[in-house]
Amino acid sequence: MPKKIVIALGGNALGNNLEEQRKAVKITAKAIADLAEEGHQVIVSHGNGPQVGMIHLAMSEYHKIDPKTSEPELAVSVAMSQGYIGNDLEAALREELLNRGINKPVATLITQVLVDPSDPAFSKPTKPIGSFMTKEEADVLIAKGENVVEDAGRGYRRVVASPKPVDIAEIESIRALCDAGQIVITCGGGGIPVVKKGNALCGVPAVIDKDFASAKLAQLLNADCLIILTAVEKVAINFNKPDQKWLSEISVEEAKKYIEEGHFAPGSMLPKVQAAIQFAESNKKGYALITLLEKAKDAIDGKSGTIIK
Repeated sequence: MPKKIVIALGGNALGNNLEEQRKAVKITAKAIADLAEEGHQVIVSHGNGPQVGMIHLAMSEYHKIDPKTSEPELAVSVAMSQGYIGNDLEAALREELLNRGINKPVATLITQVLVDPSDPAFSKPTKPIGSFMTKEEADVLIAKGENVVEDAGRGYRRVVASPKPVDIAEIESIRALCDAGQIVITCGGGGIPVVKKGNALCGVPAVIDKDFASAKLAQLLNADCLIILTAVEKVAINFNKPDQKWLSEISVEEAKKYIEEGHFAPGSMLPKVQAAIQFAESNKKGYALITLLEKAKDAIDGKSGTIIK
């Protein structure tokens, strides 16, 4: 049966620079096209780790050269990364579909994701952004109220919050495009982080985890399946230990138990499993899948990946 699928692409699906990205998206497009060819309705989200860092660094360096220019804003850097990643991914996917005789529109949507200004993450920023600085450069930012920490003796780096997404500003537009039969690329890099002030949406210095944003997207679209792509075919407990065990299907309760037992690494598999739980709990008829990019079609057919429901 055709399904409505939100697929969250990881960094390995996009490469680490412009040249790598243009090669990687051609491979990525094949995996997405496989799902579309099966008749599934596909919505694509993606990370932006190296890309947003390059943009933000470039803008920072330009500001140093010409102080009259505006200081870089992280929300702006995220928006720019959505545009240029979406452009490459959209072009590769459209070409792959046409090569298969599938005339299906593909649209990239610059997406704002709302966060709660009272989210506890804002009181404890942890995500490093930008380049390394000297202590003197760090002191200038600290005097401006920025959060800066020393990074393992390599210098100082600015850190920002990673709040949870609470809503997606463009969700009705995304839904309309999906209902019109288009493949939508959205919530890139977790979305542009914004807070609501009256009728205005204002960008904030934060980084939204793309897996949590993808789970929120799947929830709001009432998707049948959320696929979170990673570097391994399945989730494992006791990973890299003699008693390692690959998991094919687990319940939400089992997943929570494994988290409590410390089986999943923070910043790696942990947020993926947490996002999978979030979606599975929000949609009792749906389920989450964690697997490799090239195994996405097999996972939907029940031949690969880890199902959490």
